[in-house]
Amino acid sequence: MPRIEFYVLSSAVPAERLRTACQLAMKAWRAGLPVFLRGSDAAQCTELDALLWRCKAESFIPHSLYQDDAQAPVVIGLDEQPSNPQGVLINLSSTLSPQVEHFSRVIEIVNQEPDLLTACRENFRSYRQRGYDPKRVEL
Repeated sequence: MPRIEFYVLSSAVPAERLRTACQLAMKAWRAGLPVFLRGSDAAQCTELDALLWRCKAESFIPHSLYQDDAQAPVVIGLDEQPSNPQGVLINLSSTLSPQVEHFSRVIEIVNQEPDLLTACRENFRSYRQRGYDPKRVEL
């Protein structure tokens, strides 16, 4: 059963959410874990791809869009099944991933946007209803 964590940001700036996702992806990859970054739509996936290229000037995060290389250490996609199971799912969508069981850890990144807060609260309840024990982490 995956460990579920909600990382809560103090700002409502959408770019902070994406930056945090990239930082968490780098940290997980450096720890040797496969990472799946789940975007909310194709446009956000493209934005994450570009952001990972310039996330840290002194380091490279090996990544790819799912359709280009599903075996990359950091994969960016939507609802595809991960090629590398038991890794980390960083969920930027407002809905639960249908692939939750394929991961050992799921991170939901929450900011203070009212609509996103509402969706994330619902996700938190949904995880509990499914038998998970989600945790809240303040950033």
